[in-house]
Amino acid sequence: MRMTSRINVLGMLPCMIAGLLVSLAFEADLGAEPPAADATPEIPQWVDLFNGRDLSGWANVNTEPDTWSVKDGLLVCSGKPIGVMRSEKQYENFILHIEWRHMKAGGNSGVFAWSEGFVPEGSRLPKGMEIQMLELDWVNQHPLKNGEPNHIGYISGELFGAGGLTATPDNPRGRRSMSVELRCKGVGQWNVYDVVCVDGTVKLAINGKFVNSIRDSSVRKGYLCLESEGSEIHFRNIRILELPPGITTPEQTAKVIEE
Repeated sequence: MRMTSRINVLGMLPCMIAGLLVSLAFEADLGAEPPAADATPEIPQWVDLFNGRDLSGWANVNTEPDTWSVKDGLLVCSGKPIGVMRSEKQYENFILHIEWRHMKAGGNSGVFAWSEGFVPEGSRLPKGMEIQMLELDWVNQHPLKNGEPNHIGYISGELFGAGGLTATPDNPRGRRSMSVELRCKGVGQWNVYDVVCVDGTVKLAINGKFVNSIRDSSVRKGYLCLESEGSEIHFRNIRILELPPGITTPEQTAKVIEE
């Protein structure tokens, strides 16, 4: 019985020594105790993408220095020239909260998810998944050839692939997906978008209700872009909650832009 106990102790010595060495390494290199074996995974946290003071975290792509500014804690876009600014970081699976208001009837803008973050020569907007932001009078200011207002789907937070990105609309209007309910508010009023982007699927809630979705995006990791497209628009409370990554291939990932 004593021999068996001795053999067991000797057999455990390599593990005991290895554990001691790891502990000493942590204390020497980090000056802290080694992590507990039952440590829980980090809980995702909301992160502000706009701090209300400056444009930290964003990079101009093809607009002018005065296209984007900060006033009274709001991110102000003049709308001129047409173009975008992008996030400095790429995102894959996430929830985006963003609030916006157009300051002119018929205003046009949007936010791009999973974007390449650059604009090819001869274009003004990048490849990416566009989440449309149009003021309600847009359909009247851009009538059909017969003079009738344009399709109401344009002003309901449409989702569509831009610049060559492909996807499958859940509420088809051609290659675009239109909302099943019109919920956007008009000029000067704040709108709230909550956008869930996971594994090539985008679901959009407008002012507190999910009303649109699109799936099978050909790109599933890339930059966020805010769009300048002709008239003044304000943004506030831009926040993101990053979710665990999926199985995203290199072909589904935008190239990293070297600063």
